[in-house]
Amino acid sequence: MKKLVIPVIALLALACNNSVKKEDPLKAQADSLYKEVMNGHDLAMPKSMKIPDLQKAAQKMIDSIATLPAKAKEAAAPLKAKLEELVNELNYADNAMTKWMVEMNFDSSVNDLQQRVKYLMEEKVKVNKVKEAVLNSIAKADSLLKAKL
Repeated sequence: MKKLVIPVIALLALACNNSVKKEDPLKAQADSLYKEVMNGHDLAMPKSMKIPDLQKAAQKMIDSIATLPAKAKEAAAPLKAKLEELVNELNYADNAMTKWMVEMNFDSSVNDLQQRVKYLMEEKVKVNKVKEAVLNSIAKADSLLKAKL
């Protein structure tokens, strides 16, 4: 009887080891891409909350330049142009973040891993562009808004 029990236990152990599923590489890739997309969002989103205040500050400087005497206004024209460009960049960054968040489908193709990986690769590209727009416009605002009239 003991001779029969040992082979049966060995067979059961082998069967259990073979039935342990290895992680699906597509699922791992999808999970990794999802984390990368969320990291991009998590980095840009809190910083994008500064954008409305920066837009107001830049617009206030533009409005101040408009009240200057003609000669001073002419001298400040290059700064005004940079501020107007900054406002446009801040608007773009703010709109891009909002648009991306509205359009992002967190549950896209959860039942089709190939489609999910493809979708998340596209979203990674998009969120990285949004992140760059947010970070670059804020950095530009930080340096430009320190300029003195």
